[in-house]
Order: sequence, then structure tokens, then C-alpha cells
Amino acid sequence: MSHHSNITSKIFPSELAPPKREFKGPGLHRNICEAIILSLKEIFENGRYADKVIEKVLKSNPKWGSRDRKFIAESVYEIVRWHRLLEFTAKVQSNDYWSLFGTWLLSDGIELPSWDEFKLLNASDLKYNYKVGLETRKIRESIPDWLDELGAIELGTKWETELEALNETASVVLRANTLKTDAKKLNKILDAKRIECELRSEFPDALILQKRQNIFSLPEFQAGLFEVQDAGSQLIAPFLQLEPGMRVIDACAGAGGKSLHLAALMQNKGRLISMDVEEWKLKELQKRAKRAGISIIETKVIDTTKAIKRLEASADRLLLDVPCSGLGVLKRNPDAKWKLTLRAVEEVKIKQEEIICNYSSMLKKEGLMVYATCSLLRSENNLQVEKFIESKKGEYSLLKEHQIFPSEGFDGFYMALIQRN
Repeated sequence: MSHHSNITSKIFPSELAPPKREFKGPGLHRNICEAIILSLKEIFENGRYADKVIEKVLKSNPKWGSRDRKFIAESVYEIVRWHRLLEFTAKVQSNDYWSLFGTWLLSDGIELPSWDEFKLLNASDLKYNYKVGLETRKIRESIPDWLDELGAIELGTKWETELEALNETASVVLRANTLKTDAKKLNKILDAKRIECELRSEFPDALILQKRQNIFSLPEFQAGLFEVQDAGSQLIAPFLQLEPGMRVIDACAGAGGKSLHLAALMQNKGRLISMDVEEWKLKELQKRAKRAGISIIETKVIDTTKAIKRLEASADRLLLDVPCSGLGVLKRNPDAKWKLTLRAVEEVKIKQEEIICNYSSMLKKEGLMVYATCSLLRSENNLQVEKFIESKKGEYSLLKEHQIFPSEGFDGFYMALIQRN
């Protein structure tokens, strides 16, 4: 498997025993290992989200240093990401977390302590099983059978490339808040603090962190100079062709990452209505808007169909960042592939269809809307837009669409620009 992805160099890189890695920092302390096992249980057995589980576990012991924390977070994420391949390699039950963890440690060149929990593992068996596992794509790339079949049907030969990319670790990307600074200025400030970032011309406000670190504690974050937002996601707001002073609706705003971007592109002039069915998400958005120095956002909970009716034909621009399977962001949320089901994908498509058909009525004549997802599937993207435009019989037309794929280095997103005639 030497051709790709971050497990390559890790799981049994050669025929030789893996290089022994001396742990100068954490060593394999019992309480650190138990924290990892506990996290895996929470994710796989209680259906909790990986990021929330890790956050809680790291808070539980203030004595852990940054190396311990990094080791816990990385181990949990990687075991979740490669769960199927590790399970196949260790030939154990999927809930034998100690054996999965031990296999992961061996693959990373770390010697196992002689604990009872690891006694089932034999390095030469693991190597043999691992080689066999690499021959089958769904095991090698560690995904459920149904997902491999669906991806192959919808993406054809491109599926393999995207699948490999989805198993890479996601980059941390910042979006400079242009109401307070710009990417170049922010880069200088961060550089002075030894935080290295890369700037890319195709993402004008983005700073790509060269090394993962906690940036939420920085005074620049508290002062609203930046938000964390993937580079792919940063292409959606500009796709709407905004101008200051417009009346804009973000109808599936969530916690508002894109609303904040819209407001910045509008130079905080005009009116921006951010709507969602979950009130707590909008509360979070209000906090973020305050930090960013944004005053044009008004939040509205969608509690009945009336909320949409009242805004009929009122928006110059409308963003529909609809709920979706989330397949484009698996590198960021690897646990999602084990929680998702084919039925859930089918159900979310029905929801997408309802949203685009009903919410599109909020757009003025000659107004523009963007339909966006973080999915890779044509059935959630192009096909939904085609179906919508056909059903509205000439009332709307597709101006352009864009898909950013995980293989381009960031999260996968689809966006379609639609005009109401």
C-alpha cells in the first residue's frame, strides 16, 4: 500500500519489524491508553461524535501535557479512520479496542508493553493479514460495503482516487475576517508567533496551517480576526456574487460559518437573515457574529412553514447549504462513515428536494441562489438541481456549477448557481 495515504508509512512499512519508536514524551502510560479505549467505546458504542468525545476526554485530565493530548487525539482519530483495516489485520471482534489499539501502535513502530490486553497480538500474523487486506478496496480504504458500492456506482473510476484522499488527515484552514484584516496581514501576525501558514491565490481569504495546533486560544481569534473554515467551504459564499447593501438569506445556516463569510463579503452592509431549524445553532452564530464585528445578521428559527412563507420573493440572494450525506468531509469526520447508512442517504435526498422546492420561493425574480452540499454524489448534487429546474418549468435556470473534490487537497463540496427568471 506504499502508493498512498497516511497509513502507508505507518502500518508495517516493510518486511522488517517496524522501527522501534522511543517515546521520550508520554511513554505508554496506562491512564493515557485507557483514555483512548474509553473514547473509542463512546464513538462506536454510544454513537457520540469523535470531536466531542476527544474534547471531553482531554478536559478530564488537566495534568496531561501537549504531547499526551496530541497522542490521544491522533490515536483515536486514526483508529476510527482505519477501523475496518485494523479489525481485519488483528482478526478480532470490532469492539476489541485494546487489540485494535495494539495493532495501531505496532504499525506505528511502537513496542507494546507486556500487558494482558495485548497478549492476542502476534506481529508476523498481523503482517500477513495486513497484506491480504490490502488486496480488497473496501478493507484497504476502511469503509462499509454499501458505501463502496454506492461510490463506485455514482463516481465510477474516480471513486478510488477520492476514497484515498478521504483517508488523509484534513488540513486546518483559517478564513481571515476581511472586516478586520486580510490574509496577508494575518499571515504576518501569525508568522511572528511562529505559526506557519500557506496562502493560495485560488482561496483569497484562506490561511492553511502547516502544523496542527490550538489556535482558539490566540488573542487574534478572540478579537475576531479569523474563523476556522475549510478552503473548499470558502468558495461557496463568493459563488453567490454578492454586493454590499443586498438583502440575503442563508436558509440552512447552522452555526453560521458561511453566514459570517457572506457578511464579510457584503462589507457588513445590507441585511442578512440566517435561518435554521435548530435554535441552539443560531445562538452560537450570534456569539460568533459579535466576535467578528458583524451587525447585519438577523437570526430566525424555522419552526413552521410560515417562517418561509413570510419571506416570499424577498431575497436578492439565497444560500441553500442543504443537509447531505457529508461524504465530502470524511477526512474531517472519519467516524461519520460508520454512523451513516444507505437509508439515511436516501432520506436526506428527500429532505434536499423539499428544501430546494420550498425555500426557493424566498428568492426575488432575477435573484440568484446557490444550492450547495458537502457531498460527492451526483444524486445529491447535479441530479437534484436538474430535477428541481425541470419541475419548475422555466421559472429557474442553472447558470453554472462547481465541484471541488477531496483529491484537490481539501473537503469536497458541490455548488450550483441558479437564477429565478
